[in-house]
Amino acid sequence: MATDTPTTHASAVLIGAHAVLIRGPSGAGKSRLAFDLIRTAGRGGLPFARLVADDRASLEARHGRLLVRPAPALAGLIEIRGLGIRRLPHEPVAVVGLVIDLAASDAERLPPPEAHRTVISGIEMPRLAVAPGADALPLLQAWQASGSMGEG
Repeated sequence: MATDTPTTHASAVLIGAHAVLIRGPSGAGKSRLAFDLIRTAGRGGLPFARLVADDRASLEARHGRLLVRPAPALAGLIEIRGLGIRRLPHEPVAVVGLVIDLAASDAERLPPPEAHRTVISGIEMPRLAVAPGADALPLLQAWQASGSMGEG
């Protein structure tokens, strides 16, 4: 992939075999959720989690799958609010299995089935919409426990 590939404002964490792509407006908690996922895995709450990208991610549709990579200048870096920029082990590429939209205006208590899907670069994927101010980690854990992770 060329270094001049456009990036999107998002973070991504590889959880098991698939990455979670975390989108949302500035200040919504993308980096915080990414770091919380990595810490949760470190404590045994997830089987595996590793940073793919923080703040800027390159997305590419390939063979019916959506790939995510870190922006080259930010590979392995994550901003931890209150501590600054830190270097973490990271994956150079991962297949996206779920999109999480933080501070989503369409997040509902009982969302319609179509709210659980999104299309990025022509690829339809599972989506979890998180209401503004809601804690995304327990929602993601419930999603994963339901067996929905990686379907799509």
